[in-house]
Amino acid sequence: MTKLTLGLAATLSAALALTLAAPSAAQDEASGITPDILPLRDRVDVIDGILEERLDTLIPQIMCEEGVDMWLLMAREYFEEPVIETMLDARSMAARRRTILIFFDPGDGQPVERMTVSRYGLAGLFEPAWDPETEPDQWKAVADIITARNPQRLAINYSDLTAFGDGMTLSQYRSMMAALPAGYEDRIVSGERLSVRWLETRTPSEIELYPSVVQIAHSIIARAFSTEAITPGVTTADDVVWWYRDEVDRLGLKPWFQPSVAIQRHGVDGFLRGEEIIQPGDLLWTDFGITYLRLNTDTQQLAYVLREGETEAPAGLVEGLANTNRVQDILVSNYAVGRSGNEALALTREQAIAEGLNPSVYTHPIGTHGHGAGPAIGFWDNQEADPRGAMPINANTAWAIELTSYSAVPEWDGQIVDFRSEKNAIFDGETVRYIDGRQTELILIRSD
Repeated sequence: MTKLTLGLAATLSAALALTLAAPSAAQDEASGITPDILPLRDRVDVIDGILEERLDTLIPQIMCEEGVDMWLLMAREYFEEPVIETMLDARSMAARRRTILIFFDPGDGQPVERMTVSRYGLAGLFEPAWDPETEPDQWKAVADIITARNPQRLAINYSDLTAFGDGMTLSQYRSMMAALPAGYEDRIVSGERLSVRWLETRTPSEIELYPSVVQIAHSIIARAFSTEAITPGVTTADDVVWWYRDEVDRLGLKPWFQPSVAIQRHGVDGFLRGEEIIQPGDLLWTDFGITYLRLNTDTQQLAYVLREGETEAPAGLVEGLANTNRVQDILVSNYAVGRSGNEALALTREQAIAEGLNPSVYTHPIGTHGHGAGPAIGFWDNQEADPRGAMPINANTAWAIELTSYSAVPEWDGQIVDFRSEKNAIFDGETVRYIDGRQTELILIRSD
């Protein structure tokens, strides 16, 4: 593993200390406490330290295991491809002009070379390998590097299946091939698997840091689903959506998608949204995610608005959430290294339906992207096998355990209610563990 500089290691330790000091998810829901958030300067050090760790450890591993001795990545300013975007240091907020990165594994246990064929450097994480004054043609400089090292399998990012491995544009491919000697076209292979594995794999530092990110998201949801943001009979669903946006901005964070808030109500089919006013007796749902320290959250939770005199939610709503928790239990029990997302989906549905549950599973990887690289386990609009679910589940990956179960609620005259849930988790190769717990009780919102 890389030896981070003392400054980076100290900052990372401070960030982890915030995690340990932060209240639990249950405490967050009760108190509305938001864990501390690092100043921007400290965030940069954490991001770059983790990036160095990822480059030092993951690149040699995945190149060896995928049998690729050279990997070439290319991006242009304002057109960053998904992989390069995660390899830029925290001060390099975008590609500059044309940014080209090259990894070369010479074999025999030698270190992997990391080169940048670009006018500007990348925080010392890549060795500058181009002098524009000596060789003005950038693609000729790339060709010289390639021919000097004579790779047998040269990976570039093209993929019919996933955008994460499809970053090489046609125009740039043509420019590269025009600069290479004849015969190299037979050595080119897809970097799809390298891209997915780079993006989906979480390092030990990321796994240790992730709880602090999820705790922040949980604490914001707890405050959104409280009288701080909601006055029953006055507040609309959209009011809560924009409370989220304002609060995330105030905290110096970013949402990676527009938050959702919706209402299920006795006697009304489906979800109520927008300018619908939240009333006592409503079941509220939210979908909310933030980006912090280059890690993403994606969380769905449920809350019940107490009627006058009520101290708890109707038993049918409580049971509906318990049914969803049971589907979660079945799903995570079906995680196995090498098993495809489609296989995990089929096993989960078979077991859940056999228990009398009515599930819909649409779980996805999460990490450097909210809808992350790796195999999907179902889609809300497709509960059958899908090409996007054909890839294998791998160890040390993060997941949004996203699904629902539909249950009849006796107190609502047998109305079918949608009990959606989404919780973030880590699969270590043997077990799935929730990063900051999961919701097993409805959040209760007072009406007084």
